[in-house]
Amino acid sequence: MQPARGRIKPRNLCLMIATGATGSAPPTPITPLEAFLRRHPDTRYLDAILCDLSCVMRGKRYPIAMADKVFTGGMMLPGSSFLLAVTGDSLDPEGMGFSDGDPDEVAMPIDGTLVPVPWNRHPTAQVMLTLQSPDGEPYYFDPRNVLARVVESFRELNLRPVVAFELEFYLLDPAHDNGRCLRPPASGARGQRSDATQVYSIDQVEDFSHYLHEVTEACAQQGVTCGAISAEYAPGQFEINLHHSDNPLAAADQCVMFRRVVRGVARKHELQGTFMAKPHTAGAGSGLHLHISLRNEHGENAFAGEPEAGFATPACASPLLLHAIGGLRETMAEAMAIFAPNINSHRRFVPNSYVPVRPNWGYENRSVALRVPKSPGHARRIEHRVSGADANPYLTLAALLAGIHHGITNRIDAGQPARGNAGQTPHPELPFDPPSALEKCRHGKILPAYLGRRYLNAYCSCKLSEYHAFVKHDQAEAGWYL
Repeated sequence: MQPARGRIKPRNLCLMIATGATGSAPPTPITPLEAFLRRHPDTRYLDAILCDLSCVMRGKRYPIAMADKVFTGGMMLPGSSFLLAVTGDSLDPEGMGFSDGDPDEVAMPIDGTLVPVPWNRHPTAQVMLTLQSPDGEPYYFDPRNVLARVVESFRELNLRPVVAFELEFYLLDPAHDNGRCLRPPASGARGQRSDATQVYSIDQVEDFSHYLHEVTEACAQQGVTCGAISAEYAPGQFEINLHHSDNPLAAADQCVMFRRVVRGVARKHELQGTFMAKPHTAGAGSGLHLHISLRNEHGENAFAGEPEAGFATPACASPLLLHAIGGLRETMAEAMAIFAPNINSHRRFVPNSYVPVRPNWGYENRSVALRVPKSPGHARRIEHRVSGADANPYLTLAALLAGIHHGITNRIDAGQPARGNAGQTPHPELPFDPPSALEKCRHGKILPAYLGRRYLNAYCSCKLSEYHAFVKHDQAEAGWYL
């Protein structure tokens, strides 16, 4: 979004702007903030926010009378805000932070993200930000700009990615002992605390229907379209699907907004919502599943095979789909540090738990990393099942699109689809601990050409310093850091 011309009038005047100016002067154009305040005149605050490397929402809250400055000139924020540890500490990755004097960049509003925050006690709006240099160049280390660079590479192929996010999360009783005794909350309907696994249980959805309804209502007010809601494989665990979009940047923005809704509405209900990948050692992990297809210049699904081909036959998938799978398999080891960004993330990879432990694929098989769901040809797609729910949506999607582009342009062979239980034994080439994953990412042969070598070096430096900081502390004292 480009800065508006001139300054926005104070709120009391902003709401009195005439739709037709007097005399011969043309009507005064209104800014997005003015238009928003006409629809929501009781708004008292604006949260100007961004999603950092670890999906922590950072930014500033402005009284609404001062919010015009965000839209006219942006908000100054250190570029290192995108390279903080999950604890919020600056670990000076690649000399960015303390070493370079921590310089500011310009945070500008993202079009279409000025929305109400309906769960807040006081009427509040929020707008998402992206960083740029003072001369308007996208800031290199902003994960959203990393994704934008990868999306741009599909223009040369005359293909447009279509993506949909699926997020699993837990509702927890906030009255726990510093994270050591996490437990599901008592249901609002029956006042009972479940300790059983009832996957796809409608009763569990009904028990928390008031909360889940508020989540979907808040999402609707923010322009985030929710799909099916399901109870997952552990007490208090749910999944809500987001609608597919042919705008990958907007889809990732909405995924970030959805995460904030889940947590914000939970706090309103005196609950805790978490996207931690493995909050319970013995319980199911939470994943960030991504569905991806490609649309050609005619608007057709480029992954669809022959119309009359039966599902799970070679002809049901286009060559493009198979090459995309080949590229995703070839880049998976390099991308594991993005798919599993935290120490806790790696605890999710347990054999025989519907969590992939091998770089394989298959038709309608939930034990593989890359599932081709049963669907009509026009909906043919890849479901990526590797990432934890704690993964950064922008970086995860960027890594996946990079793998797909690499597979298509180099015509990578997908190999044979797996059948039956394909998740019994971890693959030796996939790294399942942070240092190994970060080493493969830093020295990758494919992803740096897409995400940027400097970016991946900074990412790996940040996460490796974060890991070393953790292991220096007694785990009993730092359990919250997981």
